[in-house]
Amino acid sequence: MEIYLDANATTPVLPQARAAAMAVMGDAYGNPSSIHGSGLKARALLDEVRAAARRVLGVPTGQLLFTSGATEGIQTAVLSALTALRQRKDAGDTATLQLLYGATEHKAVPEALKHWNAVLGLHLPIQAIPVGTDGRHDLDWLRAQAPTAGLVCTMAANNETGVVSDLDAIAGALQGSPALWLVDGVQALGKLALKPLERGIDYAPFSGHKLYAPKGVGMLYVREGAPFTPLLAGGGQEGALRAGTENMAGIAALGAVLQALQDDATFANSATLADHRSRLASALNEAFAGLVFNAPPALSLPTTLNFAVPGLSSKLLLDLFDAAGLRVSGGSACSASKAQPSYVLEAMGLPAWQTAAAVRMSFGAADSTAMIDEACARIRACGAALRTNCIMEAPQATEHGAVPLLTRFVVDGACCYLLADAASQRCVVIDPLPELVDRLAQWVRCREFTVAAVVDTHSHGDHQSSAPELRAALPHQLQAEGATDALGWPEGAAQIALGAHRLTRLALPGHTADSTAYLLHEGDTLRLAFVGDTVMPGALGRSDFAQSEPLAYASSLRTLEQAVGPHTLLLPGHDYEDRFACTLGVECTAQPLLAGVLQGQLDAAAFAAAKEALERDLAPTAYQTMACGARVDACTQSMHVELPMEQAQALRQAGTPPLLVDVREPYEQQLGSAPGLEGDDRVQAVPLSGLLNALPQWLALPAETPVVFYCRSGNRSAQAARALRRLGHHQAFSLAGGLALWPEPATATE
Repeated sequence: MEIYLDANATTPVLPQARAAAMAVMGDAYGNPSSIHGSGLKARALLDEVRAAARRVLGVPTGQLLFTSGATEGIQTAVLSALTALRQRKDAGDTATLQLLYGATEHKAVPEALKHWNAVLGLHLPIQAIPVGTDGRHDLDWLRAQAPTAGLVCTMAANNETGVVSDLDAIAGALQGSPALWLVDGVQALGKLALKPLERGIDYAPFSGHKLYAPKGVGMLYVREGAPFTPLLAGGGQEGALRAGTENMAGIAALGAVLQALQDDATFANSATLADHRSRLASALNEAFAGLVFNAPPALSLPTTLNFAVPGLSSKLLLDLFDAAGLRVSGGSACSASKAQPSYVLEAMGLPAWQTAAAVRMSFGAADSTAMIDEACARIRACGAALRTNCIMEAPQATEHGAVPLLTRFVVDGACCYLLADAASQRCVVIDPLPELVDRLAQWVRCREFTVAAVVDTHSHGDHQSSAPELRAALPHQLQAEGATDALGWPEGAAQIALGAHRLTRLALPGHTADSTAYLLHEGDTLRLAFVGDTVMPGALGRSDFAQSEPLAYASSLRTLEQAVGPHTLLLPGHDYEDRFACTLGVECTAQPLLAGVLQGQLDAAAFAAAKEALERDLAPTAYQTMACGARVDACTQSMHVELPMEQAQALRQAGTPPLLVDVREPYEQQLGSAPGLEGDDRVQAVPLSGLLNALPQWLALPAETPVVFYCRSGNRSAQAARALRRLGHHQAFSLAGGLALWPEPATATE
């Protein structure tokens, strides 16, 4: 069962609101503009809901019109205010007024200001009102700007942090100002007393779906005497303030919610909400060491927590919570799909790691104490899963999860590899990255491994190797042996032993003078090679170094081919297209140029010219990637890997059922699996970070065997499917939509 903790984004529809909407759609479906009996009933309902809204908001006067939601309300308010400013300008007013909005305002506000400012030809200056580290507006700044303000826009409460604005102080700062005042009341409805009349608020938009009404219905309050210009003109509905037939089902549902706000039974009181938040905060602190809250609780809505955990990305936490059935957000739902730091937290001046790693947990006023208690239990389970898998510090008695031979980490396309042998408890880190020092050190200390070596495949040009920092972080875990060369390889050593495995090296000068490949052997069998930037999937390799003489580089490629052959997996130092691995056989098929190089058919000049032409034509990121086009059948097929859920279910019933592979990380898998797949011997758990361990096994499957990858949403599974297809197994698929669309098992009564 999922536990929904993203109420600031939207809420479920209240049962009585659903019933009210269904009643309108089924029975009272009249048009309120009609004058027959059915229309009059609809009109009466409309008037009844409007009256309820006036009671809840405390606005017996002024206009109150129904809209499609807060965005429409904001657009209407901004258009109204700016049209009034335009009329003043047309009448000869030469004052240059400015438009002000809170720096943490929802994007709908500054975007509306920019839009209508341009459309109306005003071209007024637009400024963001600064906020402090507590998220509240800088009142001294506002007071200084107020005399020249034409419109001021502030939120009643922030949708990301829950910080409640000091509206009384803002009203005081605007005393004597010519400015109109818009207050975004979306997060305030049902939680705060907005007091529009008492505070002199000119416009206040609201959205029903933030408080248990359906999406597509909202309200806009307009103070009596405030300028108003309709956004929609037409049939005269809403007293000619907003044209278009009213959304009666949505309005009826909103009316049911407004009625519930007045019955003191449906929604929890402020003390209960504060207790719920306190329970969640305690569970979070117990689960995640070092957790920080990004907004002061005393100044925030009792239903919102915004936090970050040192060393843990918001993506990791979102995946973790989702695996536990906890639905939370990385910030505003309107921007959650964009991998960007929170502009709200940036405006507050918080450290970069907090702005990038923030998670928002918000619950509703109708959520029960039992639900909150279950959420707390799952939060604690999330922390335990991270400790079991050595993502966080764990007590000595903790039983840790299995250790894969190879784990891949990627930071902005740069790859780092952790090679670990569980039997001997020895490991090697290859191409360490600065962003991973703490995580790698935590992994090693937690599992009490010995670090046999920290090595680089070449001297880096785009970043400094973090090998010294990693060694310094692990003074007691490093193998106590002699000196190392510049890349970290033990001086005089022919190999590094890792239990049944061993690592050898192969000089590949050309990319850089010290370019080196590391070859992993299991007994006498060569398993794979770490080749740095000598060969990259879809491209010859990097050549942006002065040492990259064409002839030497071509010679290195031939040396590599002689050592590993055409089918050994090559693991790159950079992987911008998430291809994970390549082979010289696949690359030669994709690039006739590479085949010519390996066969010695190009001299230095021809090679240099051809390589320059190749790099010039690469897209979209210069030499970093290459569009496969139709040159490689496997590559072409990899562009369409999504398998709809119904087809995946049909495959499971077919004569040759597919191999299903869960590519979520171990800490996610520990918290839950796909319903109905428990104990299925056709299901494998291979996390994306450990995908390289299983690629040889899947490539050895019969060509007709379907391999269906799945994850939380379908993104990581698509990466896995494309990687396997490119390497030659064309029956590789990604479950479209991931576990989010996975059906619940049918019950016996169904």
